[in-house]
Amino acid sequence: MSSHNDPVKPIPFDVVQPAPIPTASATNSSSTANAQPQRGTPIWVLPALGLLVILAALVIFLLPSALEQRQNAPADTVAEAAATTPGDAAEESAATASAPADKAAASASIPANEDGSPWSDAQLAHQRKEAQELAAELLELQLALKERGVEQWAADAFAAVTPLATAGDALYKNRQYAEATVQYKQGVEALKALQESIPQVLSQLLEQARQALAKGDASAALAALATAAVIEPDNGDIASLKQRAEVLPKLLPLLDEAQAAEAADDLAQAQSLLEQALKLDPLHEGAQSALQRVTASARNRGFNQSMSEGYAALNAGRFDSARKAFTAAAKLQPGSKEAASALQEVATAETAQRLASLDQQGQRDEQQEQWDKAVAAYEQAQKLDKSVLFASEGLGRSRMRAQLDKQLRTALADPLRLSDAAVATATEQLLAQAKQVAPRGPLLEQQISQLDTALRKANTSVNVTLRSDEKTEVIVYKVARLGSFAERELTLRPGNYTALGTRAGYRDVRQTFTITADAAPAPVTIVCTEPI
Repeated sequence: MSSHNDPVKPIPFDVVQPAPIPTASATNSSSTANAQPQRGTPIWVLPALGLLVILAALVIFLLPSALEQRQNAPADTVAEAAATTPGDAAEESAATASAPADKAAASASIPANEDGSPWSDAQLAHQRKEAQELAAELLELQLALKERGVEQWAADAFAAVTPLATAGDALYKNRQYAEATVQYKQGVEALKALQESIPQVLSQLLEQARQALAKGDASAALAALATAAVIEPDNGDIASLKQRAEVLPKLLPLLDEAQAAEAADDLAQAQSLLEQALKLDPLHEGAQSALQRVTASARNRGFNQSMSEGYAALNAGRFDSARKAFTAAAKLQPGSKEAASALQEVATAETAQRLASLDQQGQRDEQQEQWDKAVAAYEQAQKLDKSVLFASEGLGRSRMRAQLDKQLRTALADPLRLSDAAVATATEQLLAQAKQVAPRGPLLEQQISQLDTALRKANTSVNVTLRSDEKTEVIVYKVARLGSFAERELTLRPGNYTALGTRAGYRDVRQTFTITADAAPAPVTIVCTEPI
């Protein structure tokens, strides 16, 4: 609300100030004062002296009373004149703008206060001032509401205030200021109520526009927005809603086409059209709900199709394809128990198939006496499911046979190691253990036979001839210190041997030779020939 000091264009009206009522003493004083000049010419001496006496009496007895009356009379006038300032007159004329033509005549007809009571005049001036202030406030509210377009959204309520202002003016002209104040106050309260309702009215208009947009009525939306723009031109919602209303003619055909595509079960086309519509108006509730519905239908269809493809692949044992299909279904419906259960079925079926395959592989490796491979197959089975019985039993068999097979292969790989009595003894024990295995496959039978032959040869002594120059000291490692000789014959087990020859002043000589049971060894010569 603007201040009372804001400039307005009043239609002034005259106020007749109540004139003070003169007292008898004042009248006598005035008459005497008027008569004094007439008697001031000294025509006769004695009458002049009498007049002087009378004047002295008047000065002594009546002058103080006359001065008091003159002091009181302006005070009575000021009390009412103070209420009629130029600013108050402006406010008064603004409040009574509905009837400016009769103000001068009405002012002239107001009777003057006859009793001249200062207290009564002061009360009257206060009531008058209060009425003028309310009239000015009423005018300011009227102007402010007109600027907010009140005549477009509350014409009846706004017009209902005019009779109140008119009634107030009539009472004011009759100096019934208290009654005029009541009328003005009712008008102010009514306009304030309208002013306070502006946010609600604006909100209702915006909601009307939104509902009209939802119904596809662009003209109704634009009409509501036009009224809202008068109330609050800078409102951001008005601009956005207006833009939505302007694109509605392009959006509605897309919605119709999408509906037709959905009815024809062409969900992909319907979804595409609805997405185009939402690009025009992302806030259109109808397009949003339609897109959600079509998208949900498309997802349900894709979900069912993926589930069907997954079960077909699962029944065919194509676990990768089944898993891929069920995973796609789970993405289409996050949290789906059906998809999760199907994926679990794939995992269970794949595990069962893998376990069966490993069981078959382990048995096949056992039959082929490929014990290391059998161990690997059973270990993989246990990683998949520790509770499977075939894996634990297969590992019990395969690990023992794999260790035996490894030892047999090591012994057969280097039979000359059997020349060492300790190695030969351990190998004999290994052979005895192998012979206790039942059933034995062809490979084990062959290994037992080969090792038995190797042990028999290792236990066969072979004569070997050693030659020297009788000056070289000869030692055969792990056999004996032979000393110097020209020729010496030893009986040795098949194997690898090393002889060392030493002689003072000569470089040592080392000679390695091999004894086999299959052929007589050539003589071994050990002589130090290189001087130091």
